Amino acid sequence: MNIPIPYTPKADDGIVIILLCCFFLFAYVLSKVKKFLWQQGNNFILHKKRTSIFSSSTVTDVHYLLLLVLQASILVGICFFNYFYNTIPLLVQHVHPYLLLGIYTGVCLVYIILKWLIYSLLGWTFFERGITDMWLESYSTIIYYLGFVLFPFVLFLIYLDLNTYIMVIIGLGLIISAKLLVFYKWLKFFFNNIYGFPLLILYFCALEIIPYLIYYQVLTKINNLLLLKI
Repeated sequence: MNIPIPYTPKADDGIVIILLCCFFLFAYVLSKVKKFLWQQGNNFILHKKRTSIFSSSTVTDVHYLLLLVLQASILVGICFFNYFYNTIPLLVQHVHPYLLLGIYTGVCLVYIILKWLIYSLLGWTFFERGITDMWLESYSTIIYYLGFVLFPFVLFLIYLDLNTYIMVIIGLGLIISAKLLVFYKWLKFFFNNIYGFPLLILYFCALEIIPYLIYYQVLTKINNLLLLKI
């Protein structure tokens, strides 16, 4: 009697191929825009002002940077795929893993695009165009570097069988670190006096904390719908 081997992400050839593609994509993009990414990081930390990402890079550079956004979305998708694989085993057993991974990646991409549009709309409505463009450049820089940080994390996640609790703690640590960077740039760009601090906290909760909760709820609803169709 043949006993089927349980599915595991680390034994999935497709996951291996995706991670290899992410690695080669990372290496390729880094070879093309390494200097620009380094400059972006310096501008972010030192708060150097530039007009916008499109005036400081060529169209080709922007295309490469968009590939980094795609890579970050894929890696986030893999993180959620592994998380739900550990917490809802029935889901992965009855729904094709690549379908789940594609959904999680797609939702992440939509989330990033919607955040970009919301930032643009609010920034160009309430602040100067130049400041908004610089903020969007800083937000993009966080996403670019997040993809670099996520890659080793995903490798450990998949191939070292990290405990779900440890995985959540590390994931929350990355999210909190990213949000602290966002908070730092908001202070630099939009609020130069103490009177604007309460408003900053209100905006931060509305635009940074609540969307994350909605994002997770959307993924949970999608999982529930998929389970109902089993």
